[in-house]
Amino acid sequence: MKKITDFTVSNLIGEPESLSTYAGDVLLIVNSASACRFTPQYAELQTLHEQYADKGLRILAFPCNQFGAQEKGDAAEIGAFCDRHFHVTFPIMAKVKVNGDDADALWKDLKNKAPGILGSQSIKWNFTKFLVARDGVSVQRFAPSTRPLSLKTHIESLLAQ
Repeated sequence: MKKITDFTVSNLIGEPESLSTYAGDVLLIVNSASACRFTPQYAELQTLHEQYADKGLRILAFPCNQFGAQEKGDAAEIGAFCDRHFHVTFPIMAKVKVNGDDADALWKDLKNKAPGILGSQSIKWNFTKFLVARDGVSVQRFAPSTRPLSLKTHIESLLAQ
């Protein structure tokens, strides 16, 4: 079975980044947007990053403009927004598509490993979260309305493994 760490994605400035860098880490992967009612979740994601990065949690945000055109900015604008408003220090990756035929391969795999309600493959909105265990295979999916700090128990359990 393919592991999440087998994928290569693009970072915010468009350079390839192998997720093998994160082998053995717990990953929280989120599709994000700068103009969404859930955008304040960046603050909670940053808090999780600060609390658990030294224990092996890595947060990866993937901006997406597929939901209400809520991520219109280019890479520089997205990076500046995240820094200015939320002082984000975890990686923001390049803007991706998470649904449709041209969805990013990583996101297709995440949706396959952790389908939504009633087995749905589609992402419903910004700030859908995928929590990936250290094995790079086990994935849990959380709704956009699930606040990042409410995932602490799940994160701590995976970090203890």
